[in-house]
Amino acid sequence: MDFERARTALAAAYREFTAAVTETDPLRPTRCAGWAGVDLLFHVLCDAQRALVAFATPADGPPDVDHVTYWNSFQPVPDAAGGAEGAGGGADAHAWWVRRSASAFTRPSGVLRVWQDTAPAAVRAALAADPAGCVATQGHVIAVPDFLATLATEAAVHHLDLQAARPPAREALELAGETLDGLLGTDRPARLDLTAYVLEATGRLPSADDRFPLLG
Repeated sequence: MDFERARTALAAAYREFTAAVTETDPLRPTRCAGWAGVDLLFHVLCDAQRALVAFATPADGPPDVDHVTYWNSFQPVPDAAGGAEGAGGGADAHAWWVRRSASAFTRPSGVLRVWQDTAPAAVRAALAADPAGCVATQGHVIAVPDFLATLATEAAVHHLDLQAARPPAREALELAGETLDGLLGTDRPARLDLTAYVLEATGRLPSADDRFPLLG
């Protein structure tokens, strides 16, 4: 994975996600069952916070996963947001933890303010990271460019979950598509455009393809 491409995709993904959540009703339901926009925002906030920890946790190589095989650790689940965060007893426990945590803020705008502080900090840390280095996260060692690609992929998928008028950053959506190609073992089906592919392959839309979903 090219460092500059992955870093640019992450910066664009977080920028467009910020714009989308700012423009979207935070109490509007999302594609993640049981989550409103504020819950989804809190989930992605946790991802940005994890990124800051990872960038401060350099690890000796070699990496044991890349931007595709990283996702093998996370089994697709139809009733939760998927992605890299977890708490306690799996997806259902994490979904409830996110809702309780987000509701602890007096107003949804409180979650947004923390995100607006954290996301740019994560992007700056990504820029300062060693392109040839590795970090530790989620029990794995991963090369910095591949780690950035996982963050951009997750941000793009969750941007689609918002069902916002503003689309995800194209750079991040393309990385998400390539990640799914890697998990699928071939290029995306010709019948699907990139957005439909990401939605079907992650279980956000029903699909007749029995290989989906590839990740939750």
